[in-house]
Amino acid sequence: MSFKVVFIGAGSIGFTRGLLRDLLTVKEFQEIEVSFMDINSHNLEMVTELCQRDIQENGLNIKIQPTTNRREALKDAKYVFCTIRLGGLEAFATDVDIPLKYGVDQCVGDTLCAGGIMYGQRGIAEMLDICRDIREMASPDVLLLNYSNPMAMLTWACNKYGGVRTIGLCHGVQHGHQQIADVYGLNKAEVDIICAGINHQTWYISAKHQGKDLTAGLLEAFEKHPEFSRTEKVRIDMLRRFGYYSTESNGHLSEYVPWYRKRSAEIMDWIDLGSWINGETGGYLRVCTEGRNWFETDFPNWMQDPALEYTAENRGEEHGSFIIEGLETGRVYRGHFNVVNNGVIANLPDDAIIEAPGYVDHNGISMALVGELPLGLAAVCNVSISVQRLAVEAAVHGDDLLLRQAFMMDPLVGAVCNPKEIWQMVDEMLVAGEHWLPQYGKAIAAAKVRLASGELVPTLTNNEGAARLKVKTVDEMKQDRDAANKNAGESDKGKDREKVQ
Repeated sequence: MSFKVVFIGAGSIGFTRGLLRDLLTVKEFQEIEVSFMDINSHNLEMVTELCQRDIQENGLNIKIQPTTNRREALKDAKYVFCTIRLGGLEAFATDVDIPLKYGVDQCVGDTLCAGGIMYGQRGIAEMLDICRDIREMASPDVLLLNYSNPMAMLTWACNKYGGVRTIGLCHGVQHGHQQIADVYGLNKAEVDIICAGINHQTWYISAKHQGKDLTAGLLEAFEKHPEFSRTEKVRIDMLRRFGYYSTESNGHLSEYVPWYRKRSAEIMDWIDLGSWINGETGGYLRVCTEGRNWFETDFPNWMQDPALEYTAENRGEEHGSFIIEGLETGRVYRGHFNVVNNGVIANLPDDAIIEAPGYVDHNGISMALVGELPLGLAAVCNVSISVQRLAVEAAVHGDDLLLRQAFMMDPLVGAVCNPKEIWQMVDEMLVAGEHWLPQYGKAIAAAKVRLASGELVPTLTNNEGAARLKVKTVDEMKQDRDAANKNAGESDKGKDREKVQ
């Protein structure tokens, strides 16, 4: 088979190298055309060199086409992977640090809450430009496979305003699936699950082993587990009060709801510092910064390490390659995908981006009808959907009033801040992101005037949050090169979680 696959944001080593390996593991795909595009020519050069070495070591003749010209990359593309982070880690730092001044303590800040909303403002403007180039340059039947966060917001904007068929992909479901198997002493393959909800707030509404329901005993099983009882306190408490286990990590989930991070003194009661993903303040920013610094420094050694092996047993769990395999070969694949609802989940809005089970084959991507979520779960999801809808419309139209309303409606921001604090925080975040927010020119100019007036709401100066750890230096990371390589090279930086300290 011959078709073109394009990676936008290919300088993201964690995603690009693994996704390419997964794709070229499929024997029918060993003559496809591959193009890498990134605005950072240095990162692009390094990732291309490394991936090209992998290809050659696996005996394939594919020649990667690297370019900083997006339209050139997209010419005749049939599949487009998107892994961009607009503004990079420098902009990401403002998503974490500015809200801390107002008492909003985030673990990640890339999906919801103050950080996720602003990340979406930057990303949506760029995604719509990407969609324009896809419409004009790519194959008419092109499929955009979006891995960038905030997943629901970006996928929503692409489908509603971008004019490009877009599916959002995430690896959150796989983790909880493994945990459910672990607490029952089963292999993951023995446990059949159905998840439904919205990205990062998806719920295991069904879990069975040989036809026997496992959901009824999950609370007791998690409470008794020697590790999860300490690392997953938020998820267990949500399970206790809403009846179902969440797909999302303890740290992520804690920032999407109003109850666990609103009082600084109580945050440590709900999190664990054995791994960043269990709730560390700014944890994802830290590990991403460490990964970038390590890859840039250690890259020559990566070229000396063994190449990735393109074999079935080394294939990852990311959905993207399996979707393309199903569409092209007809082999059936079942996964959980982010798509426009259109009635899949009956008591969530039709226009929302939901995450639910889907099947892929020659006929396309077919979503199973879930029906209604339990009322409590639907209520949690609907609060977040309202924030997402406001944030999407704000980003598309450059409407800072809608943006401020999204902040007010956000569960954690609203639990911590009053309206004056929210208005000022939005002003600060708009000004900090000016370079990446062209749609907010007038709003940013007005925000600068207000911030310069001197009539400001007091903030928490030098607030590091309840559980912030220092970024490791390269010399510190050299003490455990395997761990540093794994952090830099994995798309899923919470995949291998350390034991509780």
